[in-house]
Amino acid sequence: MSSIQVQLIASIQAGLSSLFQIEDNELSLQETKKEFEGAYTFVVFPYTKRAGKAPAQIAQALGDYLIDNNPQLVKAYQVVQGFLNISLHDSIWYGLLQEMAEDKSAFQLAPKNEKIVIEYSSPNTNKPLHLGHLRNNFLGYSVAQILKSGGYEVVKTNLVNDRGIHICKSMLAYQLFGNGETPASSGLKGDHLVGKYYVAFDKAYKSEIEQLVATGIDPEKAKAQAPMMLQAQAMLLAWEQGESSVIQLWETMNAWVLDGFEASYKQMGVDFDKIYRESNTYLLGKKLVDEGLAQGVFYQKPDGSVWINLEEEGLDEKLVLRKDGTSVYITQDMGTAQLKYEDFGAQQSIYVVGNEQDYHFEVLFHILKKLQKPFSLGNYHLSYGMVDLPSGKMKSREGTVVDADDLMQEMVDTARERTLELGKIDGFSEEESNQLFQQLGMGALKYFLLKVDPKKRMLFNPEESIDFQGNTGPFIQYTHTRICSIRRKAVEKGFPLRGETQSKISFAESERELIYLLGTYKTKLTEACESFSPSIIAQYSFDLAKQFNKFYNELTILNEENEEIRTIRLTLADLTGKTIQHATSLLGIVSPERM
Repeated sequence: MSSIQVQLIASIQAGLSSLFQIEDNELSLQETKKEFEGAYTFVVFPYTKRAGKAPAQIAQALGDYLIDNNPQLVKAYQVVQGFLNISLHDSIWYGLLQEMAEDKSAFQLAPKNEKIVIEYSSPNTNKPLHLGHLRNNFLGYSVAQILKSGGYEVVKTNLVNDRGIHICKSMLAYQLFGNGETPASSGLKGDHLVGKYYVAFDKAYKSEIEQLVATGIDPEKAKAQAPMMLQAQAMLLAWEQGESSVIQLWETMNAWVLDGFEASYKQMGVDFDKIYRESNTYLLGKKLVDEGLAQGVFYQKPDGSVWINLEEEGLDEKLVLRKDGTSVYITQDMGTAQLKYEDFGAQQSIYVVGNEQDYHFEVLFHILKKLQKPFSLGNYHLSYGMVDLPSGKMKSREGTVVDADDLMQEMVDTARERTLELGKIDGFSEEESNQLFQQLGMGALKYFLLKVDPKKRMLFNPEESIDFQGNTGPFIQYTHTRICSIRRKAVEKGFPLRGETQSKISFAESERELIYLLGTYKTKLTEACESFSPSIIAQYSFDLAKQFNKFYNELTILNEENEEIRTIRLTLADLTGKTIQHATSLLGIVSPERM
């Protein structure tokens, strides 16, 4: 909240108390809608009963009170039914601009003395990363950056799903069809090579099911009795029993995949403070199952499988250990939750996982509470919508996914084509050009995936995302380069970027709107922290870039002859550039200085 808002709220509170004997310590202001005059709007409808007056009467009386008691702050007001729209003196806007320009903590909220662990990415080592993983990684990384600026201590973790039946499917297919192929011999990244055999398993498995059904076997029984599935299940059991040949193949193929993931993460621009592997956490989960059995939290069925009954919680029965003693996803999630708490002792633990797993996490959190573990508190599932393509939903088993590596490269290539068409890189070296293409391509991709509220399902449109106009990453990045160009030229001419004026200030509307918008940044940052939503920062970045371009197109900056006015506008441009740079960095986007 800016100093202007603090002053205005205090004045309105005093007016309510003096005029109507109403005390309200949680009063708030809204931004005045564009079609009305004013900067801030105070809604008076909630006070009609206590004041015993009509809304317009309350607003009129408060407006007069503000003019009489704070003439240096409030210039004019407008009553629209129960809304009091307040206009401020230009000297107030100037004061706010100077305050923001001198604020050394302009982009950092006060420390919260609270630690948050955020888990994102969580890939499976049986396939490469795809478009859905990009939304996950960008979302997790951005939320972490936002929370850091929000004053929290943040730990970024990644739980790699490196064991289980799905991993064994790729391993089995490689055993059967691989012929010793390696990333080096095939020319494929390791994760792409292993993913090739995951698809091969599914193809062979479906063929076996069709053959069994053709002999008259029920389709569901055929799925369970198909040789490929029985062999994969046997391999999983052999893995948990430590059979050396299975472990050796598992380690080899996992190493291929993890090398591939590392290259993908570097291209994405995301990182982690700690990487967990389910192969190191599932045994801890099994111990928790044993504890729960002893406590009566879980129960064992005659076939040896272990379950929990959550019907009283409005859920269902949930398997936590298979009849052959092998663990399931929720078993290892229990173990990982304990390990993260032992490692970091965080007050909050955020899981960034798609909304297809909503039920899974509801069950997990109930289980942890029933086990009465200290890490059962502060858990939050940051559930996000799936990413669709014009052709429909992606399916990894069928190989109909948009590969993350291919898409990132396509975005960079498209950025290269568009930039060359527009002729924006005159005087750039090859290295500088390639760096710019990378920044624009990844900026476009990240912005498109983050500008949508995480909870919403979304349709990805690569062509729309790379446009240099409209609500896109490149538009915001280009605005930043424009501001950097103004800054460089001002320095070359010896114009100061800061300075105080002794004259009476008279701002244009586009200047007041830009100062107002800059003054809301910390509020937007707070909102983004509270809702774990980078879309708030994305929308703010676009609004700020759009408003700056309006200001730039309507007013002169470097060619302004009045030195004081020129300095004010340079201050405004400089602060806007720094704010755009910071806001986009929270989205994981690099804002270039030249284009």
